[in-house]
Amino acid sequence: MTITDPIADMLTRIRNAAMASHADVVIPSSKLKIELAKVLKSEGYIADYEIVKEGKFNVIKVTLKYDSHNKPVITKMERISKPGLRSYSKAKNLQKVLGGLGIAIVSTSKGLMTDRKARKENIGGEVLCYIY
Repeated sequence: MTITDPIADMLTRIRNAAMASHADVVIPSSKLKIELAKVLKSEGYIADYEIVKEGKFNVIKVTLKYDSHNKPVITKMERISKPGLRSYSKAKNLQKVLGGLGIAIVSTSKGLMTDRKARKENIGGEVLCYIY
């Protein structure tokens, strides 16, 4: 089965697993998805991730993070730039997500980074998603 939007698929798998209170979720691997998982871990939205060999393909095993009341740390993941409508923004025009409480993940010429880091380094790019 061909997936037209692998990033949206990854976000949906994480969202669905968090709503079902699963401990972890398995996602087909790619370089972009690994970088996305790195950003999510560094920002504290997931507990951990690892690349696992499953058959002949690599997959990413993402361990989800929950608070003390067993509620998922991620309340919403929203895909912004889609295959049919790409969304690009300059560094000065990057919007703050929930007044700075959430993050926007931006694909820049220096790799994936949060909106805060992109503004700090004065780099614009494609706004992939909002997470809060």
